Amino acid sequence: MEATRLCPYCLQPLPGAAQSCPHCGKSFAGRNPGGTLPVGTVLAGRYTVGEMLSIDGEGILYRGAENLGRFRVTIKEYLPITLTAERTAESTLRPKTGSEVLFKTTRMDFADLYRSIQRITPANGLEAVLDVVEANNSVYAILENLGGTPLDQWLENHPGTIRPDDACTMLQPVFEGVAAMHKIGLVHRGICPENIRVMENDRCRLAGYATVGLRTAGSGLHEQLYEGYSAPEQYSTAEFEGRYTDEYSLAAVFYRMVCGQAPVPAAQRIVADSNPRAKSVNGSLPLYVSQVLQLGLRLRPMERIQTVPQLYQALSSKEYTAELTRTMKPETPVRTAQPEPERKEHLLSLKALLAGIVILLSILILLTLWSVLSQHIHRPAASAAESEPASSEVMVPQNLVPNFIGMDYTQVQNNREYTSMYLFYVTEEYSDTAPAGQIIQQEPSADTVLKAGETIQLVVSKGPQMAEMPNIIGFTQDSAVKELEARGLVASCFMVVNDGSYASGCVVRTSEEPGTKVEVGTVITVYIAADPSVQITVTPEEPAATEPTTTEPAPPETTDPTPTEPEYNTD
Repeated sequence: MEATRLCPYCLQPLPGAAQSCPHCGKSFAGRNPGGTLPVGTVLAGRYTVGEMLSIDGEGILYRGAENLGRFRVTIKEYLPITLTAERTAESTLRPKTGSEVLFKTTRMDFADLYRSIQRITPANGLEAVLDVVEANNSVYAILENLGGTPLDQWLENHPGTIRPDDACTMLQPVFEGVAAMHKIGLVHRGICPENIRVMENDRCRLAGYATVGLRTAGSGLHEQLYEGYSAPEQYSTAEFEGRYTDEYSLAAVFYRMVCGQAPVPAAQRIVADSNPRAKSVNGSLPLYVSQVLQLGLRLRPMERIQTVPQLYQALSSKEYTAELTRTMKPETPVRTAQPEPERKEHLLSLKALLAGIVILLSILILLTLWSVLSQHIHRPAASAAESEPASSEVMVPQNLVPNFIGMDYTQVQNNREYTSMYLFYVTEEYSDTAPAGQIIQQEPSADTVLKAGETIQLVVSKGPQMAEMPNIIGFTQDSAVKELEARGLVASCFMVVNDGSYASGCVVRTSEEPGTKVEVGTVITVYIAADPSVQITVTPEEPAATEPTTTEPAPPETTDPTPTEPEYNTD
């Protein structure tokens, strides 16, 4: 039965297709600008769209209401402004001509991102994703109505600096939430005071999810970067991003809280790093905290602190900081006024243009001289025609693309000969044969002639695709199977003898411990408690090809659901 449509303002039921609320008197017409969903639009028969809150290069954020539970939500609609042509009268989105493939690809990325976050929320420190709906040739992420105060506003209302201990306490849930995202292979890329909310208990939570395209310059979307908080590698598609990208942003947020000012924007630091050390800005700051922030805000990704738990532990412990500092590599100085990749490409193009002009002038001079000389010595005109290509061949340089396949990507990143000659566009793919970080494909291929400044596409291995074994003890069989399938794991269910100690039809143990990392596609043996009245007569056979890789846990002491008891296979 279809749910009653609610007024997005007062959450009271609306009669039929009413365009105003008889309870609060609000009229819906004209509330949202053209091109957005009208107030009162119903999605999936369950969510009512309210007023538009904001818009970015990836989509539109609306207020909304959940009609079944009668509570407020936030709705994020996929609508990339650089790829979308129009919205029809039926609210269907149409991509721009020539952008159909990128529109579809980024829409899939959007859906995958929010579905992945939905599986780990509600989690401490993260704004929960409640649902993901596909409609109108678009995708809608239904988010909890987080409330609280944006951290940037909160800091304006609390002038001065925050004590490091207090900053750690406030941000602890955010650190834990980002670590949970990293554990399933997600990177936030938009951590900044604008996307952090301070709740009533002064603890923070993180919102502002987005796909990689929105948070990377030059991706094809209208990017959204945060000055002072976005990491250096986000300013170019040629740079590789990872967990250390979020680590930089968290260090920048902490710097803002304890120093009273944001770090110098990364794009400016790449040219000339003038970011002051935290201790020089706030003299009362403990030296070790200043050292940690210096390590976290290093410009080169592989030289900074690599993980969020490391950063949090270092900010919380002087002893851990001393140990971490001893193990970190020294920072490589950044050259002053070093051109950014885009500027390099421009300079190389300018040099090529000037070289072409010089070559053309040289040829014209040679032709003029030859014409004058030929009048005196009457040499055949064919000689000039033969000499012209010979001189041009001498003056055009030939660059052959190296063979990068099999190399570790860090070898390419750290080789100035490569990075000064070419631009690199890097993507990642899972591989069962190549270790993480190894280059497995390149385009163009090795020994291809390529001009200086042109782009080489590299595919870098992410290693085998892994999934975390969820804790499904106590789940019903159907719920357990769905949970495993959502993580790419295959369930093989067996009934076990139940003396009444367990709820019938629920999981009592699994062949892999919760929290264990296993390859996607692994068969997980799930033991289900039978009804005590059921007579079990068949013994299951464990799949030989998917033998558990870890020691199988002992069965609970209250019962004996082991494979040696008579059982039957319900798979």
